[in-house]
Amino acid sequence: MVELSVNFAGIKSPNPFWLASGPPTNSGEQVMRAFDLGWGGAVWKTIGDPIVNVSSRLGAVDAGDFRMAGLNNIELISDRPLAENLREIAEVKKRFPERAVVVSLMMESKEDWREIIRRTEDTGCDGLELNFGCPHGMCERGMGSAVGQEPKIIREITAWAREFAKTPIIVKLTPNITDIIEPGRAAVEGGAHALSLINTIKSLTGVDLDKFVPYPVVGGRSTSGGLCGPAVKPIALHMVGTLAKDAHIGVPISAIGGISTWRDAAEFMAIGATTVQICTAVMHYGYRIIEGLIDGLSNYLEDRRMKSVSELIGRAVPALVDWGELDLNYRVVADINPDTCIGCQLCVVACDDGAHQCIYVAGAEVKRGHVAPRATEAAERLAANPKYRVPWVDETDCVGCNLCALICPVPDCITMKPIETDKPFESWNERIRKGTAVVPGGLHD
Repeated sequence: MVELSVNFAGIKSPNPFWLASGPPTNSGEQVMRAFDLGWGGAVWKTIGDPIVNVSSRLGAVDAGDFRMAGLNNIELISDRPLAENLREIAEVKKRFPERAVVVSLMMESKEDWREIIRRTEDTGCDGLELNFGCPHGMCERGMGSAVGQEPKIIREITAWAREFAKTPIIVKLTPNITDIIEPGRAAVEGGAHALSLINTIKSLTGVDLDKFVPYPVVGGRSTSGGLCGPAVKPIALHMVGTLAKDAHIGVPISAIGGISTWRDAAEFMAIGATTVQICTAVMHYGYRIIEGLIDGLSNYLEDRRMKSVSELIGRAVPALVDWGELDLNYRVVADINPDTCIGCQLCVVACDDGAHQCIYVAGAEVKRGHVAPRATEAAERLAANPKYRVPWVDETDCVGCNLCALICPVPDCITMKPIETDKPFESWNERIRKGTAVVPGGLHD
């Protein structure tokens, strides 16, 4: 059996799959149902001074037939009494002592932080997550992303928490910032035992063109909310990988953002995360997805002959480099399989109008004023079969952009094949070091 248990900054969990702070962790009854099904941990919906939420709260972006590719919310922290939340946290931890129970907190003053940390740790929870990420509602009150966008304040509040707390401190970062490195380092300098990211991205998902009000509509008005779900996964991967790569961070990372499947989770772990937190997928499909997450990750690790999930963590980090360190002499070209091609010619249109004009259809030998090198071959195919309309690639013009392979509706019909070359590895930065690349003043140290 593959070992899925993890130790996250001293917090032990039977598997790396945690529920993220949000509606699925709003009550003890919910968290206990999730633990019964196999979730390894949960981050309690953010508690602090109870607030009043609005109605309605959610908006979504669909991608074709896929509903909720992006989910926008304007819901704030818990609107339930603090004492009620604390009582339920204690009940959950008593019933499930082996599961990770982390509590998300958000307060304003130093004394408020001292008091809520003391009361929260009295529940027996395993750790605290400082919510420096909420991009709406709370930031207007000087909390949430208003803190997460100010490294100096991150450092200061994290230091307060470190002073008051006995359990591990996890700092949750906002993606609503130019460079994630600075706030990440500030949290570590303040004493954070771990980081979690990303929180939601400030956004509007659409506009009601009858009422002329953005979604979600609240009595004829609306406001910007936080975007989550599969749409934000690329941004989250980038930020998690960036922090995992940075030598000044050196603390474990809990990844959040668009994780729906075991493959998503494995990608985040490979790019540096120790645990993954999931919210939108649970809101979409329910707690039951944990079965597929555990089975899928276990099977993948077993197939790769890894004995534990710890062998996966960070495996892809060394391959993440600056653009200037990429090999300029490496080359791939598109290769179309005529046996599986359905002749839709989407690749032809995409290459002609949106890429580098190197894909041809048999019968169109002369194109843009020149004869393509493989035109004769294509003409012979067409002569043998007048209905033959499989596109082909002029490899001399192909730059290996991948567009055709990405838009092709047939899996693996178009692949990118490497072209052998006798040229040695050479990067842009290496050219600069050799003095063979000209760089405008101020663009390079």
